[in-house]
Amino acid sequence: MSNPAKKSRSGQRSRRDLLKVGGTGLLGISLADLLRAESNAGLGSSTKSVINIHLDGGPPQHDTIDPKPDAPAEIRGEFQPIPTRVPGFMVSELMPKVAMLADRIAFVRSLVGSAGAHDAFQCQSAYPASSVRSIGGRPAVGCVVSKLLGSAEDPAPAFIDLMQGRPMVRDSARPGFLGPTYRPFRPDISKMFSRELEPGMKNELAARGPKQSMTLTLSDGLTVERLDDRMRLLASFDHFRRELDTSGSMEAMDRFGQQAIQILTSGRLAAALDLDREPAPIRALYTPVANASGAQFYTSEDGHSAKKLLLARRLIEAGVRCVSVSFSDFDTHSKNFPRMRDLMPIVDHALHALFIDLEQRAMLDDVTVLVWGEFGRTPRINQQGGRDHWPEVGPAMLFGGGVRGGCVIGQTDRLGGKVVSRPVSYQEVFATIYNRLGIDVANTVLTDPTGRPQFLLDSAEPIRELI
Repeated sequence: MSNPAKKSRSGQRSRRDLLKVGGTGLLGISLADLLRAESNAGLGSSTKSVINIHLDGGPPQHDTIDPKPDAPAEIRGEFQPIPTRVPGFMVSELMPKVAMLADRIAFVRSLVGSAGAHDAFQCQSAYPASSVRSIGGRPAVGCVVSKLLGSAEDPAPAFIDLMQGRPMVRDSARPGFLGPTYRPFRPDISKMFSRELEPGMKNELAARGPKQSMTLTLSDGLTVERLDDRMRLLASFDHFRRELDTSGSMEAMDRFGQQAIQILTSGRLAAALDLDREPAPIRALYTPVANASGAQFYTSEDGHSAKKLLLARRLIEAGVRCVSVSFSDFDTHSKNFPRMRDLMPIVDHALHALFIDLEQRAMLDDVTVLVWGEFGRTPRINQQGGRDHWPEVGPAMLFGGGVRGGCVIGQTDRLGGKVVSRPVSYQEVFATIYNRLGIDVANTVLTDPTGRPQFLLDSAEPIRELI
């Protein structure tokens, strides 16, 4: 007996046909059910992907992966170093779970070249926000991935931006000169993960206009067929304007409209964003024990924010190729030590949970995880017990995606303020990420609005120790 599901010209069944045959529509089907059904129907795709984690505000190198126990007290601070599974390498006492995985993680203690800006743009694109600004700026890595690896027919966007930090962080994942067609998909997760803004930040955010959010369910009475009809009708009405449009806005509307149909009819992305569908033991894995020894700053997140990485994993599992996430608030100009005692254990727990979860699901080799911030912080503790901005050097960590673990790259001086060996640039980090995604940086060229070719990076060499 033949299967009633129709096949495409290539012989593969469409996701929409798969759902219609199953009779489940958008209701009653879990993410795991949908992924299993698509796998059985031969609808799988490449799984090489990246989770880009931004430590909003600038993580202090001394209190994370580059402690200086022999430095003066006004430099080394309150935290003691602890041993890791890499002989001779120590991290802060706030990171015991990362210490247990150190032989599977790569540590960069010599990240240089920070623009010193309080945003995530350099951590999204490898370039300062000012680079090629006259033609729209540099595209974020996720937008490049959307251009090179994504399609309007995909059931999930190639790039999802979940960053919630300060306003300029929230607006750092830009398509740049690629144009609005490749802007990130930005679901509203404010009800899932709150992040309070300082008054000045609220004004800054309001001045930038309303943020994009997407509805992931069909309106009452709106069927798949009616969506298709609406898209065809709009296309016919806008034909003349499309011929005259040079901004790319109409093309972007087309792409987003087409992908909206795929997203809404598959139900895959909506399912991925619903953490209640995750088994309780896995949700518990991402839930740290409450830490009573620290002090939570009002712009910082609580332990619930560790589940952002669970959300990122679910999105990757649903077919997203790049997810950007943020943890706040590392901008510790005052009370650095009680604030870090509260915040860093949350991040430590979240990273450990993500590593274990990816490994148990056999996803670790396909997902590269990058953890860093916009700069480091000052060696000397200020009069408010804080550490100020320090663009001279910053920390970073990478794991998964075939990255060689147990590597400790770079060294700073005895005060942790200057790099004395093996400086690593933002471009080297991104060359490594592109390499892990299977993108040939040396030979990949994008065309900017002037018609000129633009390489992804000025320097195409990945971090040699990690590949």
